Amino acid sequence: MTKYVVMLCDGMADYPVDELGGMTPMEAAFKPTMDSLAKRATVGLVKSVQDGMKPGSDVANLSILGYDPEVYYSGRSPLEAGSIGIDMKPTDVSFRCNLVTLSDEPAYEDKTMVDYCSDDISTEEAQVLIKYLAEHFDSEEFQLYSGVSYRHCLIWNMGTLDVGTLTPPHDITGRPIKEYIPAHPNAAKLYDMMKKSYDLLRDHPVNKARIAQGKRPANSMWFWGEGVRKPLTPFVEKYGIKGSMISAVDLLKGIGKFTGMNVVNVEGATGYIDTNFEGKAAACIHELESGSDFVYIHVEAPDECGHRHEIENKKRSIELIDEKILAPVVNALEKYDDYKVLVCPDHPTPLSLMTHTNDPIPFLIYHKKGETAGVDTWNEKTAKSTGIYVEKGYKLIEMFLGK
Repeated sequence: MTKYVVMLCDGMADYPVDELGGMTPMEAAFKPTMDSLAKRATVGLVKSVQDGMKPGSDVANLSILGYDPEVYYSGRSPLEAGSIGIDMKPTDVSFRCNLVTLSDEPAYEDKTMVDYCSDDISTEEAQVLIKYLAEHFDSEEFQLYSGVSYRHCLIWNMGTLDVGTLTPPHDITGRPIKEYIPAHPNAAKLYDMMKKSYDLLRDHPVNKARIAQGKRPANSMWFWGEGVRKPLTPFVEKYGIKGSMISAVDLLKGIGKFTGMNVVNVEGATGYIDTNFEGKAAACIHELESGSDFVYIHVEAPDECGHRHEIENKKRSIELIDEKILAPVVNALEKYDDYKVLVCPDHPTPLSLMTHTNDPIPFLIYHKKGETAGVDTWNEKTAKSTGIYVEKGYKLIEMFLGK
């Protein structure tokens, strides 16, 4: 039986950066394992997010896993809700609820989005705040649920998706929120909760303690990513192999859960550059040895660095993935008769834009028994140079699995 591993480096692709000598982080990073595989791999570009769709990690990862977003996508938050353990009813509408840091102007609409993640607030601190907010906002109509770090969920019973445009907070870091606050009449209750949450959180003991420690306060809720639950065909039914999902973020855990994959929790996995890289590698190796034929390793760090314009950290995150995850995993795969490795981002998160784009992304597919002439080093430019282009992202997995 062939073993399959996907090394998904979230947001890794980028544009040239002056501070890196006109190179992208992929070009500048020391990544000997990726480059070694690329020399003997199929290398090209894939359009993971079709034009007209939002270039979110939800759409892009569904696409890489072979689920056509135009068929299976219904919004980001239902996937996260599934990971949290919320059993959504058909009449429920879910929303991602970020705990964000806003500036301190008197009027809510005059504030600026200082930080979409409140300095990576800890899950323990966030749980206290979400529980406190739930005491004020939970009703038969609305229920708040705590997730991981700054990522939480609101369920609107008998709600509507017709709420206008709800902007992801990571798209507006450093910008005044006036142009992005919910303006649709159907979103009035959502906006009211956002405004009231600031007054409730401003002087909360958790935030006072964070400020005393030199950290940013989590002083407001911010709703976005609305959706309704939509079933996903089980992965084993779709492709005939058992799969495992390794990720630190609820979105990917939700996709894993809804597709019937074994969702692996790695202690110390944070979604940032301080994540437990070694633990993810060990988890992958264990899953392969325990009967999984397909393991999807998702690492959020390059994406978070892109959102924060952390140039050196983004380059370093790629190097850490290469050294601490990909190298030991490839080494462990050598004992199997045959294996294939797919390495790619889900979408670009350019440092210059600090948000996602839907540009085509580079990929490499290495096959132990099917080595081919690839490229000397793997990056956005060399992937384009091969002329190999997969127009629809959800078709990439067919190339990878040989289906």
